[in-house]
Amino acid sequence: MPRISESTVRRLSHYYRALVEVEAEGTDVISSQRLAEREGTTPAQVRKDLSHFGSFGRRGLGYDVAHLCREIRAILGLDRRWRVVVVGAGNIGSALLAYRGFAAQGFEVVAVFDNDPRRIGEAVGGLQVRDVAELGAAGASDSFDIGVIAAPHHAAQAVADLLVSAGVSAILNFAPRKLIVPARVALRNVDLTMAFENLSFALTPTRGQRRRRAQD
Repeated sequence: MPRISESTVRRLSHYYRALVEVEAEGTDVISSQRLAEREGTTPAQVRKDLSHFGSFGRRGLGYDVAHLCREIRAILGLDRRWRVVVVGAGNIGSALLAYRGFAAQGFEVVAVFDNDPRRIGEAVGGLQVRDVAELGAAGASDSFDIGVIAAPHHAAQAVADLLVSAGVSAILNFAPRKLIVPARVALRNVDLTMAFENLSFALTPTRGQRRRRAQD
């Protein structure tokens, strides 16, 4: 199978959510046209994305909603449980631990670590915060799949190194900095500050627009 782009994977996630919704509404069959309309893309793009993984629909009939939902769920790896460890029990970490929707999608947060003596031993999201110094030993016994970095940016690379040593196969990074990890470890970044900066840019006139307004 050729390498699948991140944009394709993101669209698969959107298709999956749309299918869950229409299945809950009692819809049995959906066309590529309707699925595209719900996700703001084109029928051709829907068919192209799905064609990477097989043939799921029938020309003129569309897709069986329940079947396609199961297939995409399996493609995304949501048909199994993933053991998640969170490093950082501050505001972002605590918010992630409080959210119950991850478990429904197969992401089971099983441990949380921090280096703040005031937080170690606290109960957050039903888990006891453990000393980050124990992360390596814990990974050897608990087999974490995914690590979440919710630590300050200056500590993020050190935390990533600890997670790699603990044996995680993937890292979700909320710290606003680039990280270096081995090629075998999948890395995804969620930079909330950059997202706000992008919105700020969208709301701010460009230099050319400002110049024209000043001349008017």
